[in-house]
Amino acid sequence: MYLKNGNNGNRGRNRKKRYGENPMGGVTNLFDVAMVFAVALLIALVTSYHLPELITPDQDVTIVKNPGEPTMEVIVKSGQEIKTLNMSETMIEEDVIGTVGTIYEMQDGGMIYVPSK
Repeated sequence: MYLKNGNNGNRGRNRKKRYGENPMGGVTNLFDVAMVFAVALLIALVTSYHLPELITPDQDVTIVKNPGEPTMEVIVKSGQEIKTLNMSETMIEEDVIGTVGTIYEMQDGGMIYVPSK
């Protein structure tokens, strides 16, 4: 096919030469997409552990890590504040002022708590 003015279809290339091409033009929104992906991943992680209370500010949560072991930790979230309590094997002696209730162990391994009042 013969073209009259002889530009042979280079019209787009000439425009790029005139105005210049931005080498970062293809990745301008990549940071925004990565941030949205990271937030979505964190929300999916929290909901996969069935703990939506961790992201709601008005609910309290207590988590026990490694129960019964020397490295046991208790994580307490009260409102916006999160505290980590490290357990130790040190014995502390305190005065007992009364009983709160009784815990009964069942034959199947379950436990029942009966308050004293």
